[in-house]
Amino acid sequence: MPGTMNAVVMHAPGGPEVLKLETRPIPQPDTTEVLIKVHAFGLNRSELFTRQGHSPGVRLPRILGIEAVGTVAESPGGQLEPGQVVATVMGGMGRSFDGSYAEYAVVPAAQIRILRTNLPWSTLGALPEMLQTAWGALFRSLRLAPGQMLLIRGGTTSVGLAAIAIASAHGAVVGATSRSAEAESVVKAAGATHFFLDDGAIAEKVRGVWNGGADKVLELVGTTTLADSLQATKEPGIVCMAGMVGHQWSLPQFAPMDVIPTGVSLTTYSGGVADFMAMPLQELVDQVEAGVLPIRLGPVFQLDQISSAHAVMEQTSARGKIVVLT
Repeated sequence: MPGTMNAVVMHAPGGPEVLKLETRPIPQPDTTEVLIKVHAFGLNRSELFTRQGHSPGVRLPRILGIEAVGTVAESPGGQLEPGQVVATVMGGMGRSFDGSYAEYAVVPAAQIRILRTNLPWSTLGALPEMLQTAWGALFRSLRLAPGQMLLIRGGTTSVGLAAIAIASAHGAVVGATSRSAEAESVVKAAGATHFFLDDGAIAEKVRGVWNGGADKVLELVGTTTLADSLQATKEPGIVCMAGMVGHQWSLPQFAPMDVIPTGVSLTTYSGGVADFMAMPLQELVDQVEAGVLPIRLGPVFQLDQISSAHAVMEQTSARGKIVVLT
């Protein structure tokens, strides 16, 4: 498919203004790849970190974007049919090769899921990475079981709200945190039964409410609250760090014997292609479409508004997944 497309290209790290809308040739797939006509993509904090210069392995110029939904434009190897609705995430998208901030993207066929859905692109675009992170963290890393007490630290993030809905439907007792008191109604609408106003030190409160602490903790704020989340967990609980809204990559002077309670496990979830291909994505999309899995959407932008979209993501004011339509 010769021709040109609109694409957002990053030539140097910096603020939202470094994301430049340019005209680029439409990329050509080989027989192991598929050309996707991108209809929508969700924004992710890893893209924010890359834009800020915190991904030294990413060579510039680069088209960012670690997820996309759209339709198959070309599949030279015959793995997919033109016109099929598809979703893809990770696998080097927007990092080792050009990603989804464009009208077309070339992606390995092995990391594409076919979807059957009538959801609008603005909703579907919010789902792939958000659902795969929530699902994978809950069931692969935390091994969540019905009846367990689950604390979601960072409950109003897009992944946090999805995790609340998925975990409560699974039969867990869910508590969620936010630094804003107004967020209580938001997390409870998603399925949480407990709300903890987060001042950075809520471990004692959680232990008091839940008879010694949470069974499982999904840490989405990151290293800034991780030590407190560990103290909020009772043996033999698990804390999974899967997000970094707190703008801090590492723990300064990390002393494991001081920070990790006896018998409590600390793990992470980063979610690669294998996790995405194995998760029940169609089932979750069906639940969203049926209205039984409530997903909170943030603002929707057009491709030429990408700088504004990044500015909103950086302010952490969206209260839902930000989606960009192409």
